[in-house]
Amino acid sequence: MLLSLPPGDYLRPGSYCVPPISPYLHDVATDVASWRRQLIWRVGMKRSIAVLGTGRMGSALARALLASDHRMTVWNRTKDKAEPLALLGATVASSALEAVTSAEVIIVNVSDYKATAGILRDDAVASAVRGKLIVDLTSGTPQGARDAAEWCGRHGAGYLDGAIMATPDFIGTDAGTILVSGQGQAFRDNEAVFRALGGNVQHVGQDPGRANALDSALLALMWGALFGALNAIAVSQAEDIDLGELSRQWTATAPVVEGLVTDLIKRTDAGRFASDEETLSSISIHHSAFQHLLELMDARGIDRAVVDGYGFFFQRAIAAGQLHGDFAALSQFMGKAA
Repeated sequence: MLLSLPPGDYLRPGSYCVPPISPYLHDVATDVASWRRQLIWRVGMKRSIAVLGTGRMGSALARALLASDHRMTVWNRTKDKAEPLALLGATVASSALEAVTSAEVIIVNVSDYKATAGILRDDAVASAVRGKLIVDLTSGTPQGARDAAEWCGRHGAGYLDGAIMATPDFIGTDAGTILVSGQGQAFRDNEAVFRALGGNVQHVGQDPGRANALDSALLALMWGALFGALNAIAVSQAEDIDLGELSRQWTATAPVVEGLVTDLIKRTDAGRFASDEETLSSISIHHSAFQHLLELMDARGIDRAVVDGYGFFFQRAIAAGQLHGDFAALSQFMGKAA
């Protein structure tokens, strides 16, 4: 009788036919690696971390991690900026290669992605990142983050991109907010690292560019408020209004403005652009008040460069027949350039 075995199966004396053992070993190894990652955080073991870039923000990141007893190596092109961290227990590396080689997690906080590339894409450093996790907390564009993630993937490194929504004094505090995007498992595996950086560190999506996209959107909100404040200061000074009075009235008015912004976002998300019984304010009401502001500014010789941009969008909406629409209708005219 001729015994035929399926391809890849083996017959041992005294045993049944069994498939190759290597796939099972691979599965076991994968399970063990995942279990080991979880165990590290459950028993409180710390990652070895390198921070590349120790300006004000990079130093704040390093200090927060040192306060949580992480093993820390720091590097900066200007070594003097990194040396104060040695007094807190950090090792100051003499080169980026030395810092990268010493760590499992490499946090980068430099001026932009071009600066990041200048550090990591050195041949020796690029070889050293294999098997490590790169966390780039440098400001940039969504596409820049995606390009960086692709480069890291080609060089065998994990990648997370982050947007720091805080000033250095908030890092390491409960109010510290950092938005992180990219590989979700890498974020979960390093939860203790991110927890040390702030109480409001969030993973916002698998797309590496998501954090920077949110950063730009939130900065647009912030700059709208800041440039609006500058305009309000100019009007107040021209009309001899004490700036302390402006501050007091802003404090009283701020909740109303916050409510308007929240309603604007909600209505735009729902596509509810026509005025209805829940409309808080229409384009016509705002446009009328806006004309009064322009008249005042012209009378006092105040620069209109900022507010003329508002006027442009009012006119686009009105020309499209939206004068009596909800203020949210203006969002239809800001998504694309004219």
